[in-house]
Amino acid sequence: MSQLTADPAEISRMALRVMELKLEHRDLDIAIARLQASMDHEELSVRRMKKRKLQLKDAIERLESALIPDLDA
Repeated sequence: MSQLTADPAEISRMALRVMELKLEHRDLDIAIARLQASMDHEELSVRRMKKRKLQLKDAIERLESALIPDLDA
């Protein structure tokens, strides 16, 4: 598990980055749906967009996990 410093500025920066990544993820989802709905979409473009979307999801999960403080057992 990651150790999160108690620095409020760092926490705010990470939370802002999570929001930015979520927006990009949502925008990619919409773009993929539109591209797939068109008759002349390129499969390679769709695959690249889906790969980027998965990378964003992983980054979001890592940052959100880092924002959760570790609890001492």
